[in-house]
Amino acid sequence: MKELVEVIAKALVDHPEEVVVTETDKEKAIVLELRVAQSDMGKVIGKQGRIAKAIRAVVKAAASKEDKKVIVEIMQ
Repeated sequence: MKELVEVIAKALVDHPEEVVVTETDKEKAIVLELRVAQSDMGKVIGKQGRIAKAIRAVVKAAASKEDKKVIVEIMQ
């Protein structure tokens, strides 16, 4: 899951070298924290959060095989 979010985020931003994804395992969920450059925040979130919702939907679909909930958080 971490690699999937990383690939998607790097394709969207102007500074792909600053994309950092950290993965934390909780009891029944995996939390993925996505950090990008401050100037790239708008590109990852999108208008009215549409791109962020799309990223979360793709990750949720990929995680459905593992029977775990995946939470994608976009951090500053």
